[in-house]
Amino acid sequence: MSIRSPIAALALEPNEMAVLQAASRIFAALVVAGRLDDENGDELVELSVRMAVALARESDRAIESEGEVLSRGGGGR
Repeated sequence: MSIRSPIAALALEPNEMAVLQAASRIFAALVVAGRLDDENGDELVELSVRMAVALARESDRAIESEGEVLSRGGGGR
């Protein structure tokens, strides 16, 4: 995948859109941090998406765990 490739029409599901939004913020942070150069754009895009998916999975796991504790009558916040 090249960051210079033509733009294609996309139809994203809400969860995919959320990952895209997180990935774009991660990518922007990498750019601001000076990590982007002429050679690594594709790698940083892939890294940003992997990080966004990892954050989503961990958030889902944490929310499910907290929900299970609360539904069993455990303590809240």
